[in-house]
Amino acid sequence: MKKLLILLFAILQICAFAQVDTPTLTKKQKQNLKNNLDTKALLWKIEGKKIKQPSYLYGTIHMIPKKDFFWPSNTKEAIAECERLTLEIDMMGLENDMSAQMSMMMNIFMKDGITLPTLISAEEYKTVQDHFANSSLPLPQMMLDKIKPMFLSMMVSEDFDLMGGNLLGAPNEKEPSEEESMDGLSSYEIELMDIAKEKEMETAGLETVEYQMSVFDSIPYKVQANMLVESIIAEKDTTSNIETQMEDMIQLYKNQDLQALQQLLKSESTGMEDFEDILLNQRNKNWIPIMKTQIAEKSTFFAVGAGHLGGPEGVLALLRKEGYKLTPLSMDMSKK
Repeated sequence: MKKLLILLFAILQICAFAQVDTPTLTKKQKQNLKNNLDTKALLWKIEGKKIKQPSYLYGTIHMIPKKDFFWPSNTKEAIAECERLTLEIDMMGLENDMSAQMSMMMNIFMKDGITLPTLISAEEYKTVQDHFANSSLPLPQMMLDKIKPMFLSMMVSEDFDLMGGNLLGAPNEKEPSEEESMDGLSSYEIELMDIAKEKEMETAGLETVEYQMSVFDSIPYKVQANMLVESIIAEKDTTSNIETQMEDMIQLYKNQDLQALQQLLKSESTGMEDFEDILLNQRNKNWIPIMKTQIAEKSTFFAVGAGHLGGPEGVLALLRKEGYKLTPLSMDMSKK
């Protein structure tokens, strides 16, 4: 279940980075947003509005190779000051909610009887079949035909191989443990959950898993299917620079350069440019009232995809607009 959640986060984070744009701003707007756009920091302190204790906002990358995992300086100290951990989804709560888990599993599949062969050509469908027949996850055809193509697109990547496959319970010689299945990767959400358990922190979410799953239904299945075919072709293309782009993205994340990271991913066409509002902007706006309530109640450590932080419609700008003081903390890196 953790792997499925991380996969969901990863898809939404890619969508978020890919949709971020910086329109022409007035001089006053540029001044107001300067720190948000220019400061290289993943960790931000939230103060002001007569709150008794500060809260913190941290930008995650949902999957990262273990060798590249790091905590920016002051992050562990910030977590130690907080009474509550809030992620995009309350993963700890979901672990104990079987009905929510079942709902999530059912929402992986396309609705209204739509299947993959009806969305792409026979030749393209053969390309998809051949890929998954030789992958670490040999999906049964029924599942291949019905799973939302965006989920299949993420299963194409090498990162999914590092997760050990078997995400949806497909047959395997032996089901790996959660620790074994994430052997090549680290997840900031899982690391934060472990810290929260150790500290016996309260946990919460900014949105429900049902809402996150519904986001995929706002993107036409035809668009998703085209993205799937393109991702498989790119994976096979020996001249493709996908691996280099991933390395560049990780390095920019380690540099905490949100603006450059957004520009890198925005430069690649994703086919989702028309869905910016629901994938990014509306979600950011939905989170602000929840964050305001939680900030007022107790010190909270918020951790969301880094693509949500920057830009004029980002969480940093929206919180500042509400009257909070946002202070970037040191960008120095410290290993685990």
